Amino acid sequence: MKIALLGRVSTSKQDNENQLLQLREFAAKQDWEIVAEYVDTVTGSGKKARVQFDQMMLDASQKRFDLVLFWKLDRFSREGVRKTLRHLQQLDDWNVGWRSFQEPYFDSCGVFKDVVISIAATLAESERNTISERTKAGLARTRKAGTRLGRRPAQVDMALVEMRHAGGESLRGIARSLQVSPALLIKRRKAAHALAN
Repeated sequence: MKIALLGRVSTSKQDNENQLLQLREFAAKQDWEIVAEYVDTVTGSGKKARVQFDQMMLDASQKRFDLVLFWKLDRFSREGVRKTLRHLQQLDDWNVGWRSFQEPYFDSCGVFKDVVISIAATLAESERNTISERTKAGLARTRKAGTRLGRRPAQVDMALVEMRHAGGESLRGIARSLQVSPALLIKRRKAAHALAN
C-alpha cells in the first residue's frame, strides 16, 4: 500500500524528525511504501495557512497514495469538529484511508470512527481555546504590571538617513543597510517633515 506521512509542529523549535521517525518505523513494520511526507510548522491556533496540508489534500484527490498516516488527530487538525470531519470525509470520498499513530482507534475503517473523531476534534479545539485564553491572561497580567509588549521601536538616526538620501542613495538601500523596513523610514520622514512645517 502506498501511504503519505503528515506531520505538524507548533513552532520551528520543535523537531519534526521525532514524529517522522516513528511514523516511518511504523509504516515499515506494516510493509507500507511511503511515497510522500508533508510537514507544516505552524502555531496551534488553526488560523495559519498550512501549505503542506493543502498539498497533501490535493495529492490525495489525485490518488497519489492510498492512506494518510499522521501522528495524532491534533497534528492533523485543530480546526474544530466540522472542519476536521470535513477533511476526513473528503479523504474517504476520494477512497484515501487515514490513520492516527498515537490513537489506533482513529482509523478510517473503524465502526465508531465518526463518534470518536467528533469527541477528539472537540477536545483538540478546546485545548486550542484554553491555550489562547491562557496566553491572553498572561498578556493582560504583563500589561497590568506595566511591561510594554511587542518589539522595541527601531533606533534610526534620521539625520544620517536624510544625508545619505541627499547623497543619492535610495531609501530601500538605506533601509536594507540599517536592517529596517523602507516603510519605517518613509513614515519617520513624513513625521519629521510634518513637525518641521
